[in-house]
Amino acid sequence: MALAYEPTGVPALNLRAQYRAIRDEIEPVVREVMETQGFVMGPEVAGLEAEIAEFSGAAHAVGCASGTDALLLPLMAIDLGPGDEVVTTPYTFFATGGSIWRTGARPVFVDIEPDTYNIDPAAVEAAITERTRAIIPVHLYGQTADMDPIRAIAERHGLMVLEDAAQAIGAGYRGRRAGALGTAAAFSFYPSKNLGGFGDGGMVTTDDPVLARRIARLRVHGMEPKYHHHEVGINSRLDALQAAVLRVKLRHLDEWTAARREAADRYRDLFAAEGLDAMVKLPVERPGNVHVYNQFVVRVPAAIRDDLRRRLTDRKIGTEIYYPIPLHLQPCFASLGYRAGDLPVTEAAARETIALPIYPELSEAEQRYVVGAIHQFLHERAHPSLFAA
Repeated sequence: MALAYEPTGVPALNLRAQYRAIRDEIEPVVREVMETQGFVMGPEVAGLEAEIAEFSGAAHAVGCASGTDALLLPLMAIDLGPGDEVVTTPYTFFATGGSIWRTGARPVFVDIEPDTYNIDPAAVEAAITERTRAIIPVHLYGQTADMDPIRAIAERHGLMVLEDAAQAIGAGYRGRRAGALGTAAAFSFYPSKNLGGFGDGGMVTTDDPVLARRIARLRVHGMEPKYHHHEVGINSRLDALQAAVLRVKLRHLDEWTAARREAADRYRDLFAAEGLDAMVKLPVERPGNVHVYNQFVVRVPAAIRDDLRRRLTDRKIGTEIYYPIPLHLQPCFASLGYRAGDLPVTEAAARETIALPIYPELSEAEQRYVVGAIHQFLHERAHPSLFAA
């Protein structure tokens, strides 16, 4: 794949390019926070909460200190504790399972769909017991889980559905957005997210006013009003500086999402043009969904995955292997009794997937460079049809 201009490398994520494009909008709001010296909560946080609620289509939004706390606080708000179970996926960032464990409840890990990598609703149904209190579907890599059957299961059994939407702000499911598809939803504003701050931050959305109020109280040590503590909560306040930055970025989010989706389409065209369709499995976007591509994750056989990554690294192409050890096989969860082979679809994904660079500023020349490097590697390895079987 010859290029008129060949990049010297392609980072996995280019936050500097994003900042350069919006610097003149960001710096005044940062200075305003400095001038007012109001660093924690306050009007910037309240403004962001209202804007995220409107963006997601939820009635309420409650800011907190991180995406992890955005998962933990709703579980605390339903008094989840020892003896309770929560059904979720093991193919996710650690916070999904860790937030359940932190309450004293038991995470119940079930397998995923082989094409979307999201939790398999049929596996959820089979895992429900009399101890189940909640389901946490993860909208992985920017595509929502199949929420209609999950909600139906929850309604039959009287369960909370807590969306882990950390990677999926703006993602669509049958005309609705992530954040308004369950009982509550957790968002992360970690810098690498599609809507990322200048540090940690999180948000919970819900249509339930009682749940929203309790979450808002729990994030400030169970206090309402000041110095009146109704229960023991945690310190999980959102900084005003993060909220101010995020409010600026939120104005650009739909534009950035469109650019990510265009980049994903270009990748598909480039892989097809190089005849790599049978060699590399590309992300699947389910009908009725709007994938926001927090990650562009491709799949190759486990026998060559790590060698491919090394080749891309040599070409200064940034990649990531997400979740090489699924949660059910993590040492800290050994007491749950899972063994290798228990969740085969998850374990195969952990061995075979690799995330390629994707971000709104990614150029066609950079994508050609990435696909060209993959093309060269695969043909050197003489794999004419790696997935033919």
